Amino acid sequence: MLATRVVSFFAFCLLFGVAIAQEIEVKGVIYDISQKTPLEGVSVMATNGSGTSTDEFGRYKIMVRPSDSLFFSYQGKETAKYPVLKMEDFSQFNMALHVYVHALPNVIVRPPDYRMDSIQNRLDYAKYFDYKKPNPISSINVGPTGVGMDPNEIINMFRFKRNRQLASLQRRLIQEEEDKYIDFRFSAKFISELTGLKDEELKLFMRKYRPPYDFVVITNNLELGYYIQQCYKKERGLLPPGVPIYNLGPVIY
Repeated sequence: MLATRVVSFFAFCLLFGVAIAQEIEVKGVIYDISQKTPLEGVSVMATNGSGTSTDEFGRYKIMVRPSDSLFFSYQGKETAKYPVLKMEDFSQFNMALHVYVHALPNVIVRPPDYRMDSIQNRLDYAKYFDYKKPNPISSINVGPTGVGMDPNEIINMFRFKRNRQLASLQRRLIQEEEDKYIDFRFSAKFISELTGLKDEELKLFMRKYRPPYDFVVITNNLELGYYIQQCYKKERGLLPPGVPIYNLGPVIY
């Protein structure tokens, strides 16, 4: 009985060792559609249940079995599954996903808390900010073993109500983001310091001369201050007729 158990134990160890030896380390780099910019935070998953994610350089490595397949997920979209046995090089299984790297525009005149709030808002509603009209052609992913297409994109094409709602919400979020930025730059405190206006008179001035987002985003504080002073002169009748309030960006009279 003891001998049988010993033999069984060694047989188990042998089989376990063979199973471990069959594991393969697959590694590579994940890029965006340009095949030049690495993507951070891409989920890398194997059909055996294991997973990892790419680092800031788009790199990943994962242990798999020969019978497994790998697939990738980014911004809620999954790629096709790629069988391990069909990979030509386990050490360079690179992938280009059909996404573009987006970054918030750099704004020089912003305190850190405003920038962090803006970034956090983008993260909280990333699904809606990143929404694009479903297009099966755009979901094609190029890998070493061939081309894969996300079937979910085909299904989403016919979810008309959902697509309308997502597009509407995206527009509203972008509008709210732009309005908050205008409020931050074209603030009551800033205007009051330049003009001396207060209370109801200040509120009326801010409503009447509120600049558009496209104008605010291309001006620094000095330029915006000049615009406010010109508006104040116009309000007091001190600006000659026909003289534009400001000539940077859209002409405002």
